[in-house]
Amino acid sequence: MDSTARPAHGSEITACRHDDLVGRLRAAGLAAIAGPGFVGLDGGGDDSDPAVITGCKKPKGKKLPPAKKQVNQLIAAERAVCEHAFAHLKNWRVLTRLRLDVKWATRLVRALMVLNWHDVAR
Repeated sequence: MDSTARPAHGSEITACRHDDLVGRLRAAGLAAIAGPGFVGLDGGGDDSDPAVITGCKKPKGKKLPPAKKQVNQLIAAERAVCEHAFAHLKNWRVLTRLRLDVKWATRLVRALMVLNWHDVAR
């Protein structure tokens, strides 16, 4: 997988489209949960089997129906678990200076997660 650096001024959804994230997720048989900023990333896909699950945006000048609010809350609750895990990883400041091959980075992140779980279990 090619992960080339891009200018910081580009949007995340543009980077996802450039790297064909949806195609890669479908090829791997995976899906992703994303925030409302990624609505339309999975455009044209089969709604019964989405590769990117997003919340609903509020229409201009209108309120979001209660059912869609509940969907957004459920998606936010699922995303919070991952966001908390990334926050814990960021506490290990070694990741800010990480300049390794991806295979080594994966091993390092796994080791840090084990240390984190050990620390939390104490």
